[in-house]
Amino acid sequence: METTPATSMFFTFFFMGSFLSLPSLITASSSNVTAVFAFGDSSIDPGNNNLVPTPARCNFPPYGLDFPNHAATGRFCNGKLPTDFLASLLGLKDLLPAYLDPELTENDLLTGVSFASAASGLDPLTSLTTRALDVSTQLKLFEEAVVRMERLVGEEKSRFILDNGIFFFSVGSPDVLINFYTTHARALQFSVSEYQDFLLQKLESAVQRLYKAGGRRFLLTGLPPIGCLPASMTVFQHECVEERNAESRAYNTKLQSLISRWQAELFKGAKIAYLDAYNPLIDMANNPNKYGFEETRKGCCGTGIYCDVAKPVCPDRTKYLFWDAFHPTEAAYSIMVNEAVKTLLPLLN
Repeated sequence: METTPATSMFFTFFFMGSFLSLPSLITASSSNVTAVFAFGDSSIDPGNNNLVPTPARCNFPPYGLDFPNHAATGRFCNGKLPTDFLASLLGLKDLLPAYLDPELTENDLLTGVSFASAASGLDPLTSLTTRALDVSTQLKLFEEAVVRMERLVGEEKSRFILDNGIFFFSVGSPDVLINFYTTHARALQFSVSEYQDFLLQKLESAVQRLYKAGGRRFLLTGLPPIGCLPASMTVFQHECVEERNAESRAYNTKLQSLISRWQAELFKGAKIAYLDAYNPLIDMANNPNKYGFEETRKGCCGTGIYCDVAKPVCPDRTKYLFWDAFHPTEAAYSIMVNEAVKTLLPLLN
């Protein structure tokens, strides 16, 4: 998708503003991570789509119901996203969208930047359908901002930031959901396995671009159990669709194998970790009492694609695994990230 000069300027100014004061940036984190740079889809979009001409937006109630000040920021959740929890655990601020919010102060512009765009994908066809910022466009915006940052603070400081940042990818679900299960556009061209390989080739190219730009620590998320999303279960009598889950597992197995090869052969000196989104969600769905959940088959705010502002939401979001038809609740994200970070961060240090 093409970006307008105004949109590009918003991304650039926010990114540069985030790193104007390197000493502040270094002391802001209790870890040795200077920043988190996020790329992908609605699972980690903190509101970038608010400025993108796409119907994939959620900057309206009841989204953000449990976010600070009940703000509908554009996050597809009742509260915080995985990247927000990750940043907090690293001693950084919540991830913010990469466009400039004129109300942000200089102290806000520290360490958490997401270029993610809801309904985006690795497959260019996904964003042609949804008019979101595809991953290639997100990377272009990042690269343009790095060039300007180097001019502003110098190459040495820029290198420090990039060397000590974590590059987070959460992407792939919209590609499969839209192009294979909904429109079937890619199903006419690829088998499921071939399409998975196609997406993973795109992901490899994305990691390569960031590696060339200076990225050395990567966190890559696999697919969730797509067959257990409320959107899938609604169609199939509120039962998980095992065929779709099996396809998610197959993709994840391929990704984990590729990560081992990439680290050993393609990206020398890089550290790449796999964040498992599948098994934690399946365990929550199969053993809800273990996590304090009571409802795992329906979204808290209904069964439509988006929450309906005119309909009531569930009174206790902490009892629901899913917020809407596609996205987990803040409670589910918190559990996933807190458990994952215990094992993943040592792999990136």
